[in-house]
Amino acid sequence: MTEPRPRPQAGEVSVAELTSTLEEFTRMFIRLPKVQRLSFTTLSVLHTLAGRGPQRLTALAAGEQVSQPAITQMVTKLQHEGLVERRPDPSDSRAVLVHITPAGRAIVEGRRADRIAHLTELTGRLTPEEWAPIVAALPALRRLVELDRQLEQEKRS
Repeated sequence: MTEPRPRPQAGEVSVAELTSTLEEFTRMFIRLPKVQRLSFTTLSVLHTLAGRGPQRLTALAAGEQVSQPAITQMVTKLQHEGLVERRPDPSDSRAVLVHITPAGRAIVEGRRADRIAHLTELTGRLTPEEWAPIVAALPALRRLVELDRQLEQEKRS
């Protein structure tokens, strides 16, 4: 395990500032597109299934930070809408995996296209000097996501 990073020096961005900026960006980002008919949690479940593949209900509940009954109810609703389906887990015949359907994937892909279009418009208003550090930060942000997933797996083990 690596040592925690020391406190920032004068002029450096603090973790609190990073957190605040990411929270503001996330609030803006999750609301794109502006028109939607599904809750944020429902959309998050679809994004999880599209990105990570089939999941057990327990994993979805933990990832969404909702109760088992709440995720079961949500998945049942999504199943009735044709956005997900339940299939037996090949590794455990007692369990089921939730899979995204083509209709569910179309929602995820449509939202992504809308987000890309909106962010393309916004980033087009940045100067090259403003855009360059965002591009340079992408590998570090991806690494933070990887580290978070590793930490979550370690906690489950």
